[in-house]
Amino acid sequence: MQVNWTGVFPAVATQMNEDGSIDYKMTGEQIEALIDAGVDGLVMLGSVGENTALDLEEKIAVLKLAVEITNKRIPVLSGVAETTTRGAIAYAKKCEELGADGLMLLPGMIYTADPRENIAHFRAVANETRLPIMIYNNPGAYRVDIKPEEFNQLADVPNLVAIKESSGDPRRVTDIYNACGDRFVLFCGMDDLVMETQVLGVVGWISGFTDAFPAESVALWKLLSEGKYAEALKIYRWFTPVLHMDVHAKLVQYIKLAQAMTGVGKEYVRAPRLSLVGKEREQISAIIQKTIDTRPSL
Repeated sequence: MQVNWTGVFPAVATQMNEDGSIDYKMTGEQIEALIDAGVDGLVMLGSVGENTALDLEEKIAVLKLAVEITNKRIPVLSGVAETTTRGAIAYAKKCEELGADGLMLLPGMIYTADPRENIAHFRAVANETRLPIMIYNNPGAYRVDIKPEEFNQLADVPNLVAIKESSGDPRRVTDIYNACGDRFVLFCGMDDLVMETQVLGVVGWISGFTDAFPAESVALWKLLSEGKYAEALKIYRWFTPVLHMDVHAKLVQYIKLAQAMTGVGKEYVRAPRLSLVGKEREQISAIIQKTIDTRPSL
Protein backbone atom coordinates (compact mmCIF):
# COMPACT_ATOMS: atom_id res chain seq x y z
CA MET A 1 0.00 0.00 0.00
CA GLN A 2 1.36 3.42 -1.00
CA VAL A 3 0.68 6.69 0.83
CA ASN A 4 1.70 10.26 0.13
CA TRP A 5 2.40 11.11 3.75
CA THR A 6 5.24 13.62 3.94
CA GLY A 7 5.84 16.97 5.58
CA VAL A 8 4.36 18.56 8.70
CA PHE A 9 1.50 16.67 10.36
CA PRO A 10 0.55 18.51 13.56
CA ALA A 11 -0.71 16.48 16.48
CA VAL A 12 -3.87 18.55 16.80
CA ALA A 13 -5.04 19.61 20.25
CA THR A 14 -8.67 19.03 21.15
CA GLN A 15 -9.87 22.43 22.31
CA MET A 16 -11.70 22.46 25.64
CA ASN A 17 -13.94 24.82 27.55
CA GLU A 18 -13.16 25.74 31.15
CA ASP A 19 -15.56 23.06 32.42
CA GLY A 20 -13.72 20.35 30.48
CA SER A 21 -16.28 20.00 27.70
CA ILE A 22 -15.04 20.05 24.11
CA ASP A 23 -15.10 23.34 22.24
CA TYR A 24 -15.93 22.01 18.79
CA LYS A 25 -16.12 25.48 17.25
CA MET A 26 -12.59 26.40 18.26
CA THR A 27 -11.30 22.95 17.37
CA GLY A 28 -12.67 23.49 13.87
CA GLU A 29 -11.16 26.99 13.66
CA GLN A 30 -7.81 25.56 14.74
CA ILE A 31 -7.95 22.93 12.00
CA GLU A 32 -8.70 25.54 9.35
CA ALA A 33 -5.88 27.77 10.61
CA LEU A 34 -3.39 24.90 10.43
CA ILE A 35 -4.43 24.12 6.87
CA ASP A 36 -4.10 27.82 5.96
CA ALA A 37 -0.59 27.80 7.41
CA GLY A 38 0.40 25.05 4.96
CA VAL A 39 0.58 21.87 7.01
CA ASP A 40 0.61 18.65 5.01
CA GLY A 41 -1.67 16.49 7.14
CA LEU A 42 -3.41 16.26 10.50
CA VAL A 43 -3.20 13.74 13.32
CA MET A 44 -6.35 13.99 15.39
CA LEU A 45 -6.82 12.37 18.79
CA GLY A 46 -3.22 11.60 19.55
CA SER A 47 -1.58 12.31 22.89
CA VAL A 48 -1.91 16.07 22.36
CA GLY A 49 -5.53 15.51 21.34
CA GLU A 50 -6.13 13.95 24.78
CA ASN A 51 -7.37 10.71 23.22
CA THR A 52 -7.51 8.66 26.39
CA ALA A 53 -9.48 11.36 28.25
CA LEU A 54 -12.29 11.41 25.67
CA ASP A 55 -15.38 9.24 25.49
CA LEU A 56 -15.93 7.19 22.35
CA GLU A 57 -18.77 9.46 21.22
CA GLU A 58 -16.52 12.49 21.64
CA LYS A 59 -13.72 10.90 19.64
CA ILE A 60 -16.16 10.15 16.84
CA ALA A 61 -17.45 13.73 16.90
CA VAL A 62 -13.94 15.25 16.80
CA LEU A 63 -12.82 13.00 13.96
CA LYS A 64 -16.02 13.62 11.99
CA LEU A 65 -15.48 17.37 12.39
CA ALA A 66 -11.90 17.12 11.12
CA VAL A 67 -12.86 15.01 8.10
CA GLU A 68 -15.66 17.39 7.15
CA ILE A 69 -13.60 20.58 7.54
CA THR A 70 -10.56 19.18 5.77
CA ASN A 71 -12.68 17.85 2.90
CA LYS A 72 -9.81 15.79 1.44
CA ARG A 73 -7.50 18.81 1.09
CA ILE A 74 -4.89 17.01 3.21
CA PRO A 75 -4.81 13.59 4.91
CA VAL A 76 -6.53 13.18 8.28
CA LEU A 77 -5.23 10.44 10.59
CA SER A 78 -6.76 9.41 13.89
CA GLY A 79 -4.87 8.16 16.88
CA VAL A 80 -5.95 4.70 18.08
CA ALA A 81 -5.12 4.40 21.77
CA GLU A 82 -7.56 1.86 23.13
CA THR A 83 -6.75 -0.37 26.07
CA THR A 84 -7.52 -3.63 24.24
CA THR A 85 -6.93 -5.03 20.78
CA ARG A 86 -10.66 -5.63 20.46
CA GLY A 87 -11.37 -2.00 21.28
CA ALA A 88 -8.72 -0.81 18.85
CA ILE A 89 -10.26 -2.88 16.05
CA ALA A 90 -13.73 -1.49 16.75
CA TYR A 91 -12.47 2.09 16.75
CA ALA A 92 -10.37 1.55 13.60
CA LYS A 93 -13.48 0.32 11.80
CA LYS A 94 -15.34 3.43 12.95
CA CYS A 95 -12.55 5.67 11.63
CA GLU A 96 -12.79 3.97 8.25
CA GLU A 97 -16.55 4.48 8.25
CA LEU A 98 -16.14 8.20 9.06
CA GLY A 99 -13.78 8.77 6.14
CA ALA A 100 -10.41 9.07 7.88
CA ASP A 101 -7.40 8.71 5.61
CA GLY A 102 -5.37 6.64 8.01
CA LEU A 103 -4.62 5.62 11.57
CA MET A 104 -1.82 6.24 14.04
CA LEU A 105 -1.85 3.03 16.05
CA LEU A 106 -0.45 2.86 19.56
CA PRO A 107 0.27 -0.26 21.59
CA GLY A 108 -2.57 -1.33 23.84
CA MET A 109 -2.67 1.18 26.67
CA ILE A 110 -2.21 0.27 30.37
CA TYR A 111 -0.83 -3.23 29.77
CA THR A 112 2.89 -3.41 28.97
CA ALA A 113 3.04 -5.95 26.17
CA ASP A 114 6.09 -8.03 25.30
CA PRO A 115 7.30 -8.06 21.66
CA ARG A 116 5.22 -11.11 20.67
CA GLU A 117 2.05 -9.57 22.10
CA ASN A 118 2.80 -6.18 20.62
CA ILE A 119 3.34 -7.55 17.12
CA ALA A 120 0.12 -9.56 17.42
CA HIS A 121 -1.74 -6.36 18.40
CA PHE A 122 -0.58 -4.43 15.35
CA ARG A 123 -1.29 -7.36 13.03
CA ALA A 124 -4.77 -7.91 14.41
CA VAL A 125 -5.84 -4.28 14.01
CA ALA A 126 -4.30 -3.98 10.54
CA ASN A 127 -6.06 -7.12 9.37
CA GLU A 128 -9.47 -5.64 10.26
CA THR A 129 -9.24 -2.37 8.32
CA ARG A 130 -8.35 -1.22 4.84
CA LEU A 131 -6.91 2.03 6.13
CA PRO A 132 -3.15 2.66 6.02
CA ILE A 133 -1.58 2.63 9.46
CA MET A 134 1.29 4.47 11.09
CA ILE A 135 2.79 2.60 14.04
CA TYR A 136 3.59 4.91 16.95
CA ASN A 137 6.71 3.99 18.92
CA ASN A 138 7.10 6.03 22.11
CA PRO A 139 8.67 3.87 24.82
CA GLY A 140 9.17 6.81 27.17
CA ALA A 141 5.44 7.49 27.34
CA TYR A 142 3.92 4.04 26.76
CA ARG A 143 6.55 1.65 28.25
CA VAL A 144 6.67 -0.43 25.07
CA ASP A 145 9.70 -0.17 22.80
CA ILE A 146 9.32 -1.53 19.27
CA LYS A 147 12.82 -2.40 18.07
CA PRO A 148 13.92 -2.14 14.42
CA GLU A 149 13.99 -5.91 13.99
CA GLU A 150 10.41 -6.09 15.28
CA PHE A 151 9.24 -3.64 12.64
CA ASN A 152 10.79 -5.97 10.10
CA GLN A 153 8.54 -8.74 11.41
CA LEU A 154 5.57 -6.58 10.42
CA ALA A 155 6.84 -5.77 6.93
CA ASP A 156 4.54 -8.35 5.32
CA VAL A 157 1.38 -6.54 6.51
CA PRO A 158 0.46 -4.35 3.52
CA ASN A 159 -1.35 -1.54 5.30
CA LEU A 160 1.26 -1.03 8.01
CA VAL A 161 2.93 1.71 6.03
CA ALA A 162 4.63 4.19 8.35
CA ILE A 163 6.38 4.64 11.68
CA LYS A 164 6.27 7.57 14.07
CA GLU A 165 9.63 7.20 15.76
CA SER A 166 9.70 8.73 19.24
CA SER A 167 12.27 6.68 21.10
CA GLY A 168 14.37 9.80 21.64
CA ASP A 169 17.39 8.18 19.97
CA PRO A 170 18.01 9.57 16.46
CA ARG A 171 20.20 6.54 15.74
CA ARG A 172 17.01 4.51 15.54
CA VAL A 173 16.21 6.07 12.16
CA THR A 174 19.34 4.55 10.64
CA ASP A 175 18.77 1.27 12.45
CA ILE A 176 15.23 1.02 11.04
CA TYR A 177 16.49 1.72 7.52
CA ASN A 178 19.21 -0.90 7.95
CA ALA A 179 16.70 -3.47 9.26
CA CYS A 180 13.77 -2.71 6.95
CA GLY A 181 15.14 -0.78 3.98
CA ASP A 182 12.61 1.70 2.66
CA ARG A 183 9.62 -0.51 3.56
CA PHE A 184 8.16 2.07 5.97
CA VAL A 185 7.60 5.81 5.70
CA LEU A 186 9.44 7.32 8.68
CA PHE A 187 8.21 10.31 10.68
CA CYS A 188 9.93 12.19 13.46
CA GLY A 189 7.68 12.11 16.52
CA MET A 190 9.66 14.39 18.85
CA ASP A 191 9.67 18.11 18.23
CA ASP A 192 13.24 18.66 19.40
CA LEU A 193 14.73 16.01 17.12
CA VAL A 194 13.26 17.11 13.81
CA MET A 195 16.46 18.49 12.30
CA GLU A 196 18.63 15.61 13.45
CA THR A 197 16.26 12.94 12.14
CA GLN A 198 15.43 14.73 8.87
CA VAL A 199 19.10 14.58 8.00
CA LEU A 200 18.99 10.83 8.64
CA GLY A 201 16.00 10.21 6.38
CA VAL A 202 12.64 10.91 8.01
CA VAL A 203 10.19 12.35 5.48
CA GLY A 204 7.68 13.87 7.89
CA TRP A 205 7.26 15.47 11.28
CA ILE A 206 4.37 14.87 13.67
CA SER A 207 4.68 17.97 15.79
CA GLY A 208 2.95 19.24 18.91
CA PHE A 209 4.14 22.84 18.90
CA THR A 210 3.01 23.34 15.32
CA ASP A 211 -0.35 23.90 17.02
CA ALA A 212 0.99 27.14 18.51
CA PHE A 213 3.60 28.12 15.90
CA PRO A 214 2.32 26.74 12.58
CA ALA A 215 4.01 29.18 10.18
CA GLU A 216 7.42 28.68 11.78
CA SER A 217 7.05 24.89 11.80
CA VAL A 218 6.13 24.80 8.12
CA ALA A 219 9.00 27.15 7.27
CA LEU A 220 11.48 25.04 9.23
CA TRP A 221 10.43 21.83 7.51
CA LYS A 222 10.55 23.49 4.08
CA LEU A 223 14.12 24.64 4.63
CA LEU A 224 15.16 21.19 5.86
CA SER A 225 13.52 19.53 2.86
CA GLU A 226 15.37 21.89 0.51
CA GLY A 227 18.69 21.16 2.20
CA LYS A 228 19.05 24.76 3.40
CA TYR A 229 20.48 23.69 6.71
CA ALA A 230 22.17 26.93 7.73
CA GLU A 231 18.89 28.82 7.38
CA ALA A 232 16.96 26.03 9.06
CA LEU A 233 19.38 25.99 11.97
CA LYS A 234 18.61 29.61 12.82
CA ILE A 235 14.91 28.81 13.17
CA TYR A 236 15.62 25.55 14.97
CA ARG A 237 17.82 27.19 17.60
CA TRP A 238 15.18 29.86 18.20
CA PHE A 239 12.47 27.19 18.44
CA THR A 240 14.26 24.58 20.54
CA PRO A 241 13.52 25.92 24.06
CA VAL A 242 9.79 25.36 23.52
CA LEU A 243 10.31 22.23 21.42
CA HIS A 244 11.95 20.61 24.44
CA MET A 245 8.56 20.84 26.18
CA ASP A 246 7.10 18.36 23.68
CA VAL A 247 8.84 15.47 25.45
CA HIS A 248 7.64 16.38 28.95
CA ALA A 249 4.80 14.53 30.70
CA LYS A 250 2.84 17.80 30.68
CA LEU A 251 3.28 18.43 26.97
CA VAL A 252 -0.48 18.88 26.54
CA GLN A 253 -0.62 21.65 29.15
CA TYR A 254 2.49 23.31 27.72
CA ILE A 255 1.27 23.21 24.12
CA LYS A 256 -2.18 24.49 25.03
CA LEU A 257 -0.71 27.31 27.13
CA ALA A 258 1.40 28.27 24.12
CA GLN A 259 -1.72 28.22 21.96
CA ALA A 260 -3.47 30.56 24.37
CA MET A 261 -0.48 32.89 24.48
CA THR A 262 -0.23 33.01 20.68
CA GLY A 263 -3.98 33.52 20.32
CA VAL A 264 -4.80 30.32 18.45
CA GLY A 265 -6.43 28.22 21.17
CA LYS A 266 -7.31 27.78 24.82
CA GLU A 267 -5.22 26.37 27.62
CA TYR A 268 -8.00 24.29 29.20
CA VAL A 269 -7.38 20.56 29.56
CA ARG A 270 -9.45 17.65 30.84
CA ALA A 271 -8.87 16.07 34.24
CA PRO A 272 -6.83 14.36 35.48
CA ARG A 273 -4.70 16.96 33.70
CA LEU A 274 -4.92 20.40 35.25
CA SER A 275 -3.87 23.78 33.89
CA LEU A 276 -0.53 25.06 35.14
CA VAL A 277 -0.24 27.15 38.29
CA GLY A 278 2.41 28.81 40.44
CA LYS A 279 6.12 28.69 39.74
CA GLU A 280 5.79 26.08 37.00
CA ARG A 281 3.35 28.31 35.13
CA GLU A 282 5.66 31.29 35.50
CA GLN A 283 8.67 29.36 34.19
CA ILE A 284 6.88 27.84 31.21
CA SER A 285 5.12 31.11 30.34
CA ALA A 286 8.46 32.94 30.38
CA ILE A 287 10.00 30.51 27.90
CA ILE A 288 6.98 30.72 25.61
CA GLN A 289 6.85 34.51 25.84
CA LYS A 290 10.53 34.83 24.95
CA THR A 291 9.89 32.61 21.93
CA ILE A 292 7.00 34.85 20.90
CA ASP A 293 9.02 38.03 21.43
CA THR A 294 11.94 36.80 19.33
CA ARG A 295 10.00 35.22 16.46
CA PRO A 296 12.12 35.12 13.31
CA SER A 297 11.17 36.91 10.15
CA LEU A 298 10.07 34.25 7.67
